[in-house]
Amino acid sequence: MFDDFYGLTGKPFQLTPDPEFYFRSVTHRKALSYLGYGLAQGEGFIVITGEVGAGKSTLVAHMMANIDPAQVTVAQVVTSKLDGEEIVHVVAQAFGLDIEGHDKASALGAIEALLHDEARAGRRCLLVVDEAQNLAVSALEELRMLSNFQLGNHPLLQTLLLGQPEFRTTLQSHPDLEQLRQRVIAAHHLEPMQKCEIEPYIVHRLEKVGWQGNPAFDQRVFAELYEASGGVPRRVNQIANRLLLLGAVEERSRIDAAMLQSVLDEMAGERAFPVVTPQPLHGPPAAPEPTQAFEADVSPATGTGIDAQMLDTLLAERDAQIAELQQAVIEMANQQDAAVAQAIQPEIRALQEQIARLEARNFEQERTIRQTLTMLIEWIEGEMDESKAA
Repeated sequence: MFDDFYGLTGKPFQLTPDPEFYFRSVTHRKALSYLGYGLAQGEGFIVITGEVGAGKSTLVAHMMANIDPAQVTVAQVVTSKLDGEEIVHVVAQAFGLDIEGHDKASALGAIEALLHDEARAGRRCLLVVDEAQNLAVSALEELRMLSNFQLGNHPLLQTLLLGQPEFRTTLQSHPDLEQLRQRVIAAHHLEPMQKCEIEPYIVHRLEKVGWQGNPAFDQRVFAELYEASGGVPRRVNQIANRLLLLGAVEERSRIDAAMLQSVLDEMAGERAFPVVTPQPLHGPPAAPEPTQAFEADVSPATGTGIDAQMLDTLLAERDAQIAELQQAVIEMANQQDAAVAQAIQPEIRALQEQIARLEARNFEQERTIRQTLTMLIEWIEGEMDESKAA
């Protein structure tokens, strides 16, 4: 919709990876350098990790677009939760092999034969495994075993592992992956974009689809977009998409900070961004968030159980009220009759606004209670110190 309104030739902020939109941020340039070095070695494992939406797949798509298929045969695997036997069959399929009987030994034999054939034809083989955090340790060990295939002293298979941060933790700490760690010849963790890169990133993607300055952007938008997205490319794309859509709906030729705030409020209400970080494979449990740790430690240390109970009561009341209002919204929105649905739109919007106000008010209440508890702890500790001194 907005691409037509602004005269764009395509979607500048699509969420699917596209090498045409590859942006050379500082962290992506480093990653590409590590990739280049690793590929030049022609053996072992290259590991690229990053948060969801950090641009791992776009980086690899850019790399793939620049690889000569006459020199390198590439197989790509996007993993679900696979064990050791399953990963062997998936790799075979990725290289285009049809295994009769579907037994592991036949699959391994077929993979080795293909690798030998490719080497004799003067081509290297590269296996790209995306979402590697989903793999069982046994599957990672099978990938390591595949790296043992050689023709003379020449390694036949190189593997690129792409994963989320928990995969990095697993790889660094799991006791059963020591041999795999020793085969890693290059690794890089993709960081978010820097604050100064947001404007060039937005302009770069817009220019790819014929942007001629319409819409224009207030400078404040880029700074606030960075704060809202944390510099993660996919989050930037999500927000920018909604921002341009709002601009088209309101027929704006200039995007300002008020429009951005409106979009962010909408997305916050929809809980557009995930709030839970997956745990490392077989790793230790994540440390609790600061607020959780604080809630757990206050009562035993200071005897302020009454205040903690009051906080829990307030939070429970908030959750109940929000749930009730959200259920009312869902029931109204699920009406089948078009005329009825149209008639109740003002009520739906009013309820949504009430939910937003309620959440904001209770957030302030929760913060005030926490501040009060903190002050109370400091006061009690100070009194105890004075008593000891006396």
